[in-house]
Amino acid sequence: MLKPIPSFLRHVGPGVVTGAADDDPSGIATYTQAGAQFGTSLLWTVFLSLPFMIAIQLVSARIGRVTGKGVAANLRDHTPRAFLMSMVVLLLIANTINIAADIAAMGGALQLVVGGGHHFYAVVFGVLTVLLQVFVPYRTLAPILKWLTLCLFAYVIAVFMVHVPWMQVLRDLVIPKLQWNAAYWMMIVALLGTTISPYLFFWQASQEVEELRLKGGVLGTQNRIRHDLRRVKRDTFVGMFFSNAIAFFIMLLGGVVLYVAGIRDVTSAEQAAQALRPLAGDFTFALFAGGIIATGLLAVPVLAWSAAGLKPSASTPSSRWPRLSAPA
Repeated sequence: MLKPIPSFLRHVGPGVVTGAADDDPSGIATYTQAGAQFGTSLLWTVFLSLPFMIAIQLVSARIGRVTGKGVAANLRDHTPRAFLMSMVVLLLIANTINIAADIAAMGGALQLVVGGGHHFYAVVFGVLTVLLQVFVPYRTLAPILKWLTLCLFAYVIAVFMVHVPWMQVLRDLVIPKLQWNAAYWMMIVALLGTTISPYLFFWQASQEVEELRLKGGVLGTQNRIRHDLRRVKRDTFVGMFFSNAIAFFIMLLGGVVLYVAGIRDVTSAEQAAQALRPLAGDFTFALFAGGIIATGLLAVPVLAWSAAGLKPSASTPSSRWPRLSAPA
C-alpha cells in the first residue's frame, strides 16, 4: 500500500533542506556561468565538492544533535571570545550580502515572468520572508521549507527539454578537460566557494537543535542517540547528493544551451533565465525562472536563521545533554 503523501515530511530532515538551500539564486548564477563559459568541462567538479560537503555538514549536524547547541554556542565554550566574534561578524556580513543578492534575483525573475517593477517585487519578497520568520513558528515553517525542496526538480526537467549530448557529458565526467588558465581555475574556486558555504554549517547544527526541541528537548537513551545519529548520517548524505545533483543539472543546462549559442557572459540568475528563453523555449524559461523564486524562498530563511542562531546564549544548557560513549 502506498504511504500517504505527508510521510514525505517525516523523511526529509535538516540535511536535505540544507542541501536544497545551497542551490540558492546566487549559486544558480555561478553554476550557470560555469556552464556558459566552459561548457561541460567543469561538470566533474560536483564529484570534487561532494565529499567535502558531506564531511563538514555531517560534523555540523552531529554537533547540534549531540551537544544540543549550535556551532556558535560550541565555539563560545571552546574558543577565545575574539575568535568567536570575528566568525560571527564575518558570517553576518556574508549572509547580509547573500540575502540581498537572492532577493534581488527573485524580484528580477518574477519581473521576467509577469512584467512589472523589479524593485517592487524585491521589496515584496523581502517583507514576505521577514513576516514568515517573525510570525510563523518553526513548527509551521519547517514543513514549508521541506516542500520547497521539490521545486529544485524544475532544473532536472528543464535539462530534458533541450538537446543534451550525453556521450560528451559522460566523457567530460570521466576524463576532465583541464585548462591551464586563470579563468578556469578561478571558476573552480568560485564553484567550491558557492557549494561549501559557511552559513550552512551554522544552519544545519541549529536546525538539529530545533528538531530536538520539537521533541521536548530530551536527548534520550544512548540507543536513541545512536538511532538519531544514523538518521543524521543518512539525511546528510541524501541532502548533499541532492544538492550536487541539482548543481550538475544547472551547470549542464548552461553548458548545452548558452555555451553552444556563444553566450559566455552571464552574471546573474535572472540574466541566465532571460538568455534561455529564445534558445530553449518558454517552458524551459518558465521552469528556470520559477526555480529561482522557489529556491530564494527556501534559501533566504535559511540564511537569516543561520545568522539569528549566532546568539551564543540561545542554546540548551549542556547539563541536559549526557555524554555519549562510542557513537555510531
